[in-house]
Amino acid sequence: MRTMCLIVLLLSVLPGLANAQRVAVRAGKLLDVKSGQLLEDRVVFIENGDITAVTPFSQYKAEPGVQMIDLGRNKTLLPGLIDSHVHVTFASNGTTTGWMLTSPSRAALQGARNARTLLEAGFTTVRNVGAIQYSDVALRDAIDAGDVPGPRMLTAANSICITGGHCDFSTALPPEMKVEGDGAADGPVSMEQKVREQIKYGADLIKITATGGVMSARTDPRFPHMTLEEIQAVVKTAHGLGRKVAAHAHAAEGVKRSVEAGVDSIEHGHMMDDAAIALMKAKGTYLVPTVYLCEYNIANLAQSPMPEFNKRKMKLVCDVGVDNARKAIQAGVKIAFGTDTPVFPHGMNAREFATLVRLGMTPLAAIRSATLNAADLLGTSDKMGAIEVGKYADLVAVDGNPLENIKLLEDVKFVMKGGAVIRHSN
Repeated sequence: MRTMCLIVLLLSVLPGLANAQRVAVRAGKLLDVKSGQLLEDRVVFIENGDITAVTPFSQYKAEPGVQMIDLGRNKTLLPGLIDSHVHVTFASNGTTTGWMLTSPSRAALQGARNARTLLEAGFTTVRNVGAIQYSDVALRDAIDAGDVPGPRMLTAANSICITGGHCDFSTALPPEMKVEGDGAADGPVSMEQKVREQIKYGADLIKITATGGVMSARTDPRFPHMTLEEIQAVVKTAHGLGRKVAAHAHAAEGVKRSVEAGVDSIEHGHMMDDAAIALMKAKGTYLVPTVYLCEYNIANLAQSPMPEFNKRKMKLVCDVGVDNARKAIQAGVKIAFGTDTPVFPHGMNAREFATLVRLGMTPLAAIRSATLNAADLLGTSDKMGAIEVGKYADLVAVDGNPLENIKLLEDVKFVMKGGAVIRHSN
C-alpha cells in the first residue's frame, strides 16, 4: 500500500516538473518604470511564469535547463502593457445596433480573435468594461484555461445604467418587442441588485454609465443619468464585495457625482469642467481619458459606418474632450491608460501613447500610465506593472529607446505573457 501511495504521489508531481519552464531573457536595455532609469544589458530570469531575478548580464551564470532568449543590444525591455478600457467582444468600427444584434456566443468567438490581436500588440492585460450577456466572462475563462490566446482580462460583464441609458442596447429596438437592457436598473435598491447579479455571474469589477454617451442610440453625453444616491449604492455594494467601480462619464455633473460617490475611475471625462478636475485631483480618482479615439474618429468620420447622430455626438465630445484631458494632466490628476477600442480598431491601442505625450505627459509618465498606474487601478500591483521579482513574466520589447520615441510602442518586436513567448520578430 505504501509503495502504491508513493507511485501515485510521483505521478502527481512529475507532470508539474515536466511543465516547469526556466527561461532567461536578455536585452540591451531594461526600463525600470519606477525609477525611470534605463538599465544596461539586463537578464530577466523566469520560472513557471513568474520573474525570479533581474541581474546585469555580467553576473549571469549559465545553468542547465535554462532557455536563453537574447533579444539583442538594440532592444529595450518593458513590462507588459495594460489597457484599462476595452470592449474585446465588440467588432472594430461597429455600431451600437450591430453590437446589440450579435449573439453572446458570436461575440465571445469574435472576442477570441480580438484578444489575440491585443496580446500580439503588447497588451498582456486588459480591463473589459462592458459586454453583452457575459460574453466577456466566457472569453476570460477560455483564455485562463488556455483554450484561446489572449491577454489577462478583468471583466465588468454588463454595464449598469438607467433605463434607456448608455448601455441599454434595447433602445435600438421597437417598444412593442418589450426587450429590457441586461444592465438597466433604476433607484438605489435596483442598482444594488444589479451589482450583485454581475458579481454572481463572474464580474471582476463593476462598470456604470453615469451619463449619456456617444455610441448609444438615444442618449446625450451632456447630461447626467444616475443620481448621486444611485451611484453611492453601486459603490457601497461593489466595494463591500471587493470589486472596484469604473464610471463612464462625459458630462461634468456626472463626473462630479461619480467622484463624490467614491468610484475608482472616471472613463472618458471628455466634457468635465475645472471643478470636476479639481475634485478628481483632491479625491485621488483615476481618469482613463481615451483621447486617441477622438483623433482617429474625427479624421475618419466621412467613411465611418456610424449613423449620423453618433457622428454628431462624437464631434460634440471631441471638440472639448482633448483639451479637458490636457487640463487634467496639467492638474496632476492620476492617469491610467485606456483606449475604448473598438471605437477605433483593436490592435491600434498603442497610438494612445503619442496622444498622451502631445497633451503634456512625458514619455515615461505615459508608459507608467499603462504599467504602474494601470496595475494600481486594477488592484493588481502585486503581480504586474513592473519588471520585478515575484511578478508575472509579462514583458514587451521594442527597437530603440521609447523614452526618446514613444511611437516605438506601436510596433513591439517581442511579447511574453507568463513566461510564454507570444511574438518574437526582428
